[in-house]
Amino acid sequence: MSAVIETMTPDERLWAAIRLERPDRVPVVPTLLPEPAATLAGVSQAEVAGDVETAVKAVFHVFDEVGGWENPYPASYTPLQLQAGGVFPMPMRIPGVDLADDIPYQLDEKELLVPEDYEALAELGFERFYYDDFLWRIGNLERDELSRVQTAMVQGGALFLEECARRDTRPLFLASALHPFFTLSLMRSMVPFTQDLYYAPEPVERALERMTDDLIEKQVPFAKQLGIDVWLLTEERASCFFFPPSVFERFWWPHTCRIVEAFWAEGIVTLFHLDTSWDKNLPYFKELPRGSAILEFDGNTDIVAAKELLRGHVCLKGDVPAALLSIGTVEEVEAYCRKLIDSIGDDGGFILSSGCSVPADVRPENFRAMIETGKHHAPR
Repeated sequence: MSAVIETMTPDERLWAAIRLERPDRVPVVPTLLPEPAATLAGVSQAEVAGDVETAVKAVFHVFDEVGGWENPYPASYTPLQLQAGGVFPMPMRIPGVDLADDIPYQLDEKELLVPEDYEALAELGFERFYYDDFLWRIGNLERDELSRVQTAMVQGGALFLEECARRDTRPLFLASALHPFFTLSLMRSMVPFTQDLYYAPEPVERALERMTDDLIEKQVPFAKQLGIDVWLLTEERASCFFFPPSVFERFWWPHTCRIVEAFWAEGIVTLFHLDTSWDKNLPYFKELPRGSAILEFDGNTDIVAAKELLRGHVCLKGDVPAALLSIGTVEEVEAYCRKLIDSIGDDGGFILSSGCSVPADVRPENFRAMIETGKHHAPR
């Protein structure tokens, strides 16, 4: 393993990569959420799903145990808090309630949004529609519980910030949202939403326009207030893995450009969480302003090809596969990380991470191998 001499702080190292400069070594930021943190910290899925303080403490237990890494991925939530915040607008099965204590929470995708709701979304906006109507179709929360759950989520975020400060680090981001396209797909469910795109596109477009306007109006000031220069935008269904370029170009890309440019005008970088294969969509990202985005891949996109195409334009993050972390060997994890660092981490613009989230059944020795290899292997 090549020797690494550190000359930067974790924050300096991360931002060198984001700014497409060459850091002293490749920064490491695994997507460690409460579910895998529970496994690594030795607590149950029911415990982290039922109490946000337990979830945050599990994440930082793991952080301390392996000697830390660059700016931690925010993981201060319970499943019901995600639902209450509109992050996952779907019914859920919760460990310790609907599932065994050792089973991670599950999302139950159902056709709950009906065609007439597109017009309501366009007229009312997502937030009013969600809290006046849609949230109560889902069934996990009662109206008198909402305020308590939302307050607990804010408290969890404050605790996460406190734990970061104790370790002289900052979270990778705080503000986040699902892309409006992804939100509608989850609420309507995949097949009916796809049918709407082809057979009744105009109401979908009107809803997307309003939701994009609302996202920019709400999230940009919120991100500025927090003082964190990165925010997260999640999309898992818009790529050419599912849809042809004509759908992508009509329903996703124009709204995405508006969102990224609104944040970039305030100096805020958009971190895209992009599950599935985006191989055929990669050229579009060259249209974004240089340095305005980080593309976070899950192992299905060819990250080496992405680097070749987008080198010097946007930062990449990924992509140690979940399967490798859960059933691979230490030697396989180390070899994969070294290959990534050597092939795409030689000139900056790369953050070593898990592909999507670290899996809930991660092997502790494999997680440690990913962190250690990232911290000690220099590009050839």
